[in-house]
Amino acid sequence: MQSSDIKVAYITDEIYLAHDTGMGHPESKERLIAINEAVEPLKEQLIQISPIAVSEEMIERIHTPEHVQLVYEASEYGTSIDSDTICSKDSYDAARTAVGAGVVAIDGVKKGTFQRAFCAVRPPGHHARPSQAMGFCLFNNIAISARYAQSVGYEKVMIIDFDVHHGNGTQDAFYGDDTVFYFSSHQAFAYPGTGMEKERGIGSGEGFTANFLMMPDGGDTEVLDIYANDLPIYVDRFDPDIILVSAGYDLHESDPLAQLNVTTEGVRKIVRLILDSKKEIPSIFFLEGGYDVNALGENVRVTLEEMLLN
Repeated sequence: MQSSDIKVAYITDEIYLAHDTGMGHPESKERLIAINEAVEPLKEQLIQISPIAVSEEMIERIHTPEHVQLVYEASEYGTSIDSDTICSKDSYDAARTAVGAGVVAIDGVKKGTFQRAFCAVRPPGHHARPSQAMGFCLFNNIAISARYAQSVGYEKVMIIDFDVHHGNGTQDAFYGDDTVFYFSSHQAFAYPGTGMEKERGIGSGEGFTANFLMMPDGGDTEVLDIYANDLPIYVDRFDPDIILVSAGYDLHESDPLAQLNVTTEGVRKIVRLILDSKKEIPSIFFLEGGYDVNALGENVRVTLEEMLLN
């Protein structure tokens, strides 16, 4: 593979490994360990950057103060928020630093240090609603980053979410907003049960949410049709200043928590179609789902390979 002059940042931190979800939980530190091992051969081509732990004020650009306090207290006492969403003593700091990866990425593209970034973070974020942690997610990393991007001059933000599960938290955050476009492809009738095609936004945000459902057992043909034929229409119409991507790899055929049959080559093509949709603007990817650790590592590697190309 020939790399170009595109500069790509890889942003991660050991604090993410300290977020302990307990024995047998699918969202485990082994996910990030597998990713770091898989991308090791690419490290010399990547700009490796450490994230920051953001302030409560930054998190409250999306979340209520009560929500932030709830996550803090759950972390302090090492308690579960719900049966899926677990906190340990380091979870609050890990979650603040997961948000901080997006902030650092946006600062880097704004300064011109790099054009693209991959935030290898946990806990994930796209299910976290403004006042509710759920679905393994504590703070909505990509939504907070979208608001931060707007504060530094990226007025129109497009969020593309290819996780197999609908990003209900991200949709909720911007459902009445015409400055952030939320585009999601996801498995129909899967957790959390949201993301119907009729959900298009409300008020000034009507028409700025687009949901595309895939039937269980759908694969490359179905998902690539969405990204080759539907995505470009919305990108051209909205004309974003920056693209943020919820990169959930649980759409892969190996994943134990879903029923799609997308291959690794299909993932590669999705990434290429996203990057080609508006090449001249920055693109930042945020790790979301993906629970077969070996496939996860491979899929992140092919994502970075595509990001390194023009």
